[in-house]
Amino acid sequence: MDRAEQDAVEIELLRKAAGGDRAAFAQLYDAYSRILYSAALRILNNSEDALDVTQDTFLQIWDKAALYDPARGRPLTWAMTLVRNRSIDRLRSIQRRARLRDEVEQEAQVIPQMAVPDSSDAVDGIERGKILRSAVLQLSPEQREAIELAFFSGLTQNEVAERLNQPLGTVKARIRRGMLRLKELVERRL
Repeated sequence: MDRAEQDAVEIELLRKAAGGDRAAFAQLYDAYSRILYSAALRILNNSEDALDVTQDTFLQIWDKAALYDPARGRPLTWAMTLVRNRSIDRLRSIQRRARLRDEVEQEAQVIPQMAVPDSSDAVDGIERGKILRSAVLQLSPEQREAIELAFFSGLTQNEVAERLNQPLGTVKARIRRGMLRLKELVERRL
């Protein structure tokens, strides 16, 4: 089978998968799983993470098969782009967690050297926490949800967009506007 025939078969499998055909999706999985796993492994250099990303990519293929446009490239190229983007997102998430862990460790080393806070410091910290919680509650529900997922759950903006089923640009705008609003509300109270 030449490349054009193979592409036609894969395009048809994607079309059927978009319609909910599990057998067609299984054929795509058989055809793509090794190459997508290999691509993820090359980027992540960790077999467990590569397996997770490959699985996530196939879920994305299942959910978004109807969005595939043959005019924009071959089915395998589309799938490779999905796995590459997911791998990079995972890598960034891992790096972000490592940076946070390093920061926590550095702070943990500094804390014993710090003076014991007095009761006014504790009251001040409690008051600041109340102000921040109050400010967060004044955000729109969409902004609050996006900010909580990004900053408290540690998700990337792409992961937040997928979780909320919203375009990435919308999520970025909500986070930015929400953070600006938080800054304004907190500064006003402090």
